[in-house]
Amino acid sequence: MPNSIPDHNSWTSDETLIIETPERVGLEFALASLGNRFLACAFDHFLQLAVILVTFSAVYIAGDFEILGERFAEAPKWVQAGFVIFAFVIWNGYFALFETFWAGQTPGKRLLKLRVLREDGRPVTFWEAMVRNLLRIFDVQPFVFYSIGLVSVFITPRDQRIGDLFAGTVVVRERAAEAPRFDEVFGRAVTDTALRRSYKPVLFTGDVRRITEAEIDVVERLLRRRWDLPDKVREWMAWRIATPILFKLQPEFDRVTFTYEGFLEELLHRYRATRRYEDRGKK
Repeated sequence: MPNSIPDHNSWTSDETLIIETPERVGLEFALASLGNRFLACAFDHFLQLAVILVTFSAVYIAGDFEILGERFAEAPKWVQAGFVIFAFVIWNGYFALFETFWAGQTPGKRLLKLRVLREDGRPVTFWEAMVRNLLRIFDVQPFVFYSIGLVSVFITPRDQRIGDLFAGTVVVRERAAEAPRFDEVFGRAVTDTALRRSYKPVLFTGDVRRITEAEIDVVERLLRRRWDLPDKVREWMAWRIATPILFKLQPEFDRVTFTYEGFLEELLHRYRATRRYEDRGKK
């Protein structure tokens, strides 16, 4: 039966989340330690507080000194409501937006080399990011101390707080030692320039014209250099490149025969064929 997203098996081993790809290769993600999560969260809350204080101070200086200078409880209702809404948006929107557009990271998580992923290894979407952060209000109880969140992290096998359990997400450490940067891989000399198929083509339905030239260039460079990489690194790179493209295209395919490299091979050949056809039509 066609599906838009391939199924994966995942399990935990000690402090490691292991996700099995369709090629039956296990991708290992080290779960984030409690200390690193606390430091990342503290840094993010510091930035949130700084934004709120700077914004309030700017409004105070530019606005009515007599109104804004009163105690908050005695201020007009619109002032109180506006400040509460603004604080709520900063409290929840900060995490949700950063984790959506920074691929599971906030400034604090990026500083501590942490990332939020879905339990199956896919990147979080806006909805998972919003759910896990809307429920942060329960994790911080009693307020500021994160006692409920700490207990949840301790008793769950994947170190998940309440928000993570409902959103189906986990926090992992970046695999810097095992996963090279794109420029480190693609900067090597090309030993085999032939773009040959090595996997059974993954037949899918989707508009490849939505893919940009920059995205297809990354796909092509990986396929050219993949045999210079260790198997686990090659599989990890294919997963990392294919996942955002799958979410962008939302294609349909046979999940039983799906492989990441087979999908990238088919995508590249189909994209090049489409572009050649369009180029001939323009002449």
